[in-house]
Amino acid sequence: QVQLVQSGGGSVQPGGSLRLSCTASGIPNVANALAWYRQPPGKQRELVAEISIGGITNYADSVKGRFTISRANAQNTVSLQMIGLKPEDTAVYYCFIRRYGVWGQGTQVTVSS
Repeated sequence: QVQLVQSGGGSVQPGGSLRLSCTASGIPNVANALAWYRQPPGKQRELVAEISIGGITNYADSVKGRFTISRANAQNTVSLQMIGLKPEDTAVYYCFIRRYGVWGQGTQVTVSS
């Protein structure tokens, strides 16, 4: 059974930083396309960042220059480093593995003074 387990997140003041991590289990340890999405309160889920099998990254315009997606030590562990956080970044963040169509459990990120 494919599972994505997320860690990190929490509450931070504007301008602060947070790091999210996500590890896939139940699949071979080979590179997969992985992504981070978020769902702000009362809004639809939206793509934040993604990394392809070959390591090519793509970001939503709203987070470019502030967020960085990367693979950690294992092929199927992905992190999202977030700096310069803004109140509008407040959302539940989800990781997603495209090949299997599986979502992580979601992690709350709250940016507020």
